[in-house]
Amino acid sequence: MRRARPVARALFAAAVGAQVLYPRVPERRRIAATRGIVGIVLAASAADAIAARGRRGAATVAAAGGVGFATELVGVATGKPFGHYHYGAGLGIKAGGVPLMAAAAWALLARPAWVVAGLIDRRPALRVPLAAGALTAWDVFLDPRMAADGYWTWPQGGRYQGIPASNFAGWLLTGLVVFGVVAAIDRDDDPLAEGDGALALYVWTWTGETFANAVFWGRPVVAAAGGAAMGAFAAPALRARLAR
Repeated sequence: MRRARPVARALFAAAVGAQVLYPRVPERRRIAATRGIVGIVLAASAADAIAARGRRGAATVAAAGGVGFATELVGVATGKPFGHYHYGAGLGIKAGGVPLMAAAAWALLARPAWVVAGLIDRRPALRVPLAAGALTAWDVFLDPRMAADGYWTWPQGGRYQGIPASNFAGWLLTGLVVFGVVAAIDRDDDPLAEGDGALALYVWTWTGETFANAVFWGRPVVAAAGGAAMGAFAAPALRARLAR
């Protein structure tokens, strides 16, 4: 596992660099750049999970992607639990109306959310809903930007940046299932000893998205809402880690 840590760190550095450079990418190359960043961040998260927890870390990432993708298939077909929405062509190949890349949205921050929740409270009865909330908090950033860029759309709109409340309720519900599975796979992990890489990815996402929305994208509402949502989990987790 020790040999895997340099790889995880290098991928994390690459993910940070790619996201910092993204605002400078020409408009005509944004779709390719978006796909590339999703891939790099997923690789960084998976590499860290494997470095920290081996096969169980890999199973955590795979379970999150699988459960999330299955729920997306139901969501596109029925409008539940996220509300009625559909995907554009930007994320590539689809199955059942859902891009295969959509699984990455669930997988890439799954272990970071699990670690953050574990730093706040390791009891499974509380850790599972905390992790679901931590993952949903990221979507407060994700959905407005991706919907505005046409990657997916809610035809009937919604009160938050065109996103309906049902979407976030759906993320929370799906997150409960995801982390219920994760708890069964890997409930004896130690987020204090093994979670620094995942915590760094969550904290970077929180601060980076807040800054980007406030400065580059001109979306102060999203910066404030997402910053508060992710901060509600990132701040106490970071405080717990630094205290020990």
